[in-house]
Amino acid sequence: MTTALRTGQLVQGRLGSYNISNQLHRDVWTAIGTRCSQKYIVKSAPPHRLDNERAILKTLGHQSGVRRLVDDIQNPPLLVLQYYDDNLLNYCRTKSVEGRELKTVAKTVLQALAALHNQGLVHTDVKPDNIFINYSDNPKIISEVALGDFGDTCHVGPNPDPNEDGHIIGAGIFRSPEAMLNLRWGPPTDIWSFGATLISLIWGKGWHIFKPENVDLEDEKYPVYILIKQMNFFGPLPDKFTEIADEERATMAMQLKGYVESMSSAQRKPFARAEDAVLTKETREFLCRIMKLDPRDRPTANQLLEDEWFDGI
Repeated sequence: MTTALRTGQLVQGRLGSYNISNQLHRDVWTAIGTRCSQKYIVKSAPPHRLDNERAILKTLGHQSGVRRLVDDIQNPPLLVLQYYDDNLLNYCRTKSVEGRELKTVAKTVLQALAALHNQGLVHTDVKPDNIFINYSDNPKIISEVALGDFGDTCHVGPNPDPNEDGHIIGAGIFRSPEAMLNLRWGPPTDIWSFGATLISLIWGKGWHIFKPENVDLEDEKYPVYILIKQMNFFGPLPDKFTEIADEERATMAMQLKGYVESMSSAQRKPFARAEDAVLTKETREFLCRIMKLDPRDRPTANQLLEDEWFDGI
């Protein structure tokens, strides 16, 4: 159950009170603080997600690149969060993120992921609509960036069983191959989602590299089409991938690998050879260092922050 609020309702937190102003989504409202007339976000969610996000944000404190927890409301149960003008999904419906701006966004998100991963936490839902932005005086220029929505963030032990199942996480088109196969996942799944997000930002205009064409989201084979796209763009799948899968899913992965390798040259689309006006050679190579099908081959957030791609940022 989530909490229903109404415009004009006054809610009392531990640190202040807030007048609900506008509903943005089913469980998200804007609110104005009664003490300072500042705008905030008020968020409702099922109790376990609300409790989880509260705990995660308190753990992270004022970490750079993380949407800050401002206050906590007990009755009704709500979180008061730092306000941002927009998110990157909305921003990229009509435009793209390029050049220095892209690198600044990427670095900020990686700093947030590094802080999470250093504490054994996995965000599980990195995607454009969970990256929030403020605009400068020019509404076309991004001035601030923060990763948000930590309701599904999970703690992963330091030595997980690689053959243990992992529950389904995140949005399919940003989900890692191991998570698509319901295999055990950890911090590398966030790195894959981060890379897929960057690709969406670079091209913009609502285009997502792993979104199947002409396939309904409810189609039971939708995840298979995503896996095929992942292998087509970033394959071949290494044979050692079978080491992290049980027999059934290892067989499935190898069958999909065979299917992709049987495609005609016209159907094959290796990202390593991609050419486009919006894609520089250095950015393509940076993305290829991230988008490894085997999670054990992906760099960590800390390693990526040291990548030459960020020189001068």
